[in-house]
Amino acid sequence: MINVTVANFETEVIEASMQTPVLVDFWAPWCGPCKVIGPLLEKIETDYAGRFKLVKIDSDEEQQLAQAFGIRSIPTCVLLMNGQPVDGFMGALPEGQIKEFLDKHLPAAEEVEAAAEEAAALDALADGDVEGALAKLQQAVQTDPNNDDARFDLVKLLLELERDDEAKVAFAPVIAKSVAVRRLDSLNRWMKARDAQDGVADPEARAAELQAKIATNKRDFDSRFALAQLLMAHNQFVPAMDELLEILMRDKAWSEELARKTFIAILDIIEPPKPKVAEGQVPPEDPTVATYRRRLSSVVLS
Repeated sequence: MINVTVANFETEVIEASMQTPVLVDFWAPWCGPCKVIGPLLEKIETDYAGRFKLVKIDSDEEQQLAQAFGIRSIPTCVLLMNGQPVDGFMGALPEGQIKEFLDKHLPAAEEVEAAAEEAAALDALADGDVEGALAKLQQAVQTDPNNDDARFDLVKLLLELERDDEAKVAFAPVIAKSVAVRRLDSLNRWMKARDAQDGVADPEARAAELQAKIATNKRDFDSRFALAQLLMAHNQFVPAMDELLEILMRDKAWSEELARKTFIAILDIIEPPKPKVAEGQVPPEDPTVATYRRRLSSVVLS
């Protein structure tokens, strides 16, 4: 619980609510019901273990803030998310009603725990702890099977480690969903590209064979796409995108826009996690991703 004034309101309430819902308790020292609900709110904050942040504003001392929120009686509680008030209640409600109010708006405990595990996994990866990151991502997906971001990171890491069978097991619960979720679709395309090489004993010889066909016929899109898949399967993503651009420059709609969709899949796969930046700042974009995103736009829009 934090006491908020005009001086720290922006940081402790507005900015904080961009990451975690903030419940503002407007109270005053002379208010009897405030003395009842205050400790109860603190207990609930502890019970909810990070699902929301509780702050208190003395409406007598901070009349400017009380007026800004239109406070007419106390205690009054206002819930903010993403910098905006979304709901509130007046009076010293019993614990069950307060929890019912909160549960309408707050993410489930499983979602919060899984998001924390995913964030910790990305930190572990940044520190070079691959096995630690893998364990945390597995825990995140187990805790919240609907966390598509954690599942994407888990399957991607397994594929990078060439543990394809484990990747397919982790991906299986969302394979039907991948048709509608772009990043999951991108993983599916990567796995299909790898599966397509199962019968290729000598990748270099296969690449040379495909390049010879392309040299004979620049519009041999089947060979170009097969070469792009071969390169993609072996994590040679930039050369794969170059081949896909060659198709797009000649026929954007070829095979139901297969080249464009595969190109986007590669961008999703190679894009690193966004680094943490100060509130209000835009994280820098990976230079390779930025360059090839511009090239795709240039070709598609030409």
